[in-house]
Amino acid sequence: METYRIGLVGARRGSGLVAPFQLYPETRITALCDANPATLADAGEAFGVPPEALYTDFDAFLDGPIDVVVVATPMPLHVNQAITAMERGKHVLSEVTAADTLEDCARLVDAVKRSGMTYMMAENMCYYEYIRQWKDIIGSGKLGDIYYAEGEYIHEIEDLLVDPVTGEQHWRIHRPPIHYCTHSLGPLLTLMDDRIVQAMGVDCGYGTMPNLGKGCVNMEVALFKTQKGAVIKLLRSQVARREPGMHFYELYGTKGSIENSRDGGWRDEKGKLYIEGEMDRQTGWQEIDCPHSDPAAPPEAHKGGHGTCEYYLVRDFIDALLTGQRPPIDVIRAMDFTLPGLCAQMSIEQGNVWVDVPQYEW
Repeated sequence: METYRIGLVGARRGSGLVAPFQLYPETRITALCDANPATLADAGEAFGVPPEALYTDFDAFLDGPIDVVVVATPMPLHVNQAITAMERGKHVLSEVTAADTLEDCARLVDAVKRSGMTYMMAENMCYYEYIRQWKDIIGSGKLGDIYYAEGEYIHEIEDLLVDPVTGEQHWRIHRPPIHYCTHSLGPLLTLMDDRIVQAMGVDCGYGTMPNLGKGCVNMEVALFKTQKGAVIKLLRSQVARREPGMHFYELYGTKGSIENSRDGGWRDEKGKLYIEGEMDRQTGWQEIDCPHSDPAAPPEAHKGGHGTCEYYLVRDFIDALLTGQRPPIDVIRAMDFTLPGLCAQMSIEQGNVWVDVPQYEW
């Protein structure tokens, strides 16, 4: 059995993503890289990586004992690090989003095709247990053809925009909220088996916190048209005064509808399901469970921190490595999840016009 050596760059967020690799015999964690020596040392101790395999320099890290690079650094670094790793013969599992400009999206697709290395974007929300269950429901045709969907990702992170003690501005202050839409679009497009062809965005201005950057906008709203003719509406905010934060998904089909709750996106919750012909019209929808974790998974499968999401995500990535097949969220699907948010922001800056979303193919 082939064993893949896993190297992680970005130890703070990456620790949750890379931990599930320890559960699989086909992989072992052999090197870590982080700009912060203290964070690096803590991660090294946690994962049993010796000091000689801990790096603060990315180029030196790529020369280390690794076959796979897990990119979990801030978003502006994802593309260059992923491309450099693949050019050095490393497979890549990259945190979301894949890129933050249209030009970098094109560069990334080209690099994957040229290198022949396996690339997967780690959109963990696609692996929530209830999303996996909904995929079976929708795939069976019980809801008919999906013609409309909504997604909301509301998560107040003001302290990650501006340090509350020092006033230092962090990189997220320059990220428009709608750029970070893969947590919403990933699950919806997976469930719909669709992709977006046009995007239009509107913002709600500033006021919740000072206008220090595009990340401080109160709320951004996007409308998307899909290849199959459906419409998706999406809300994004990282300053909205709404606790707890939430991930909300709702889909309407010609035979029914399904949704989770707005009670919170960080724990098991209840949802609603209506299927025409199976449920009485007077009684209406039935309450359904929306679990984040698979109860059949081993207890250790929760190491990633988002239920069993990372456990199954990493399994899909490993299977792609072993078989040589493309992973479910390969670079083309990563573009389907990433590009619409970039184009919605372009729409806002161009006066709320419809913008064509670039389409990539193998």
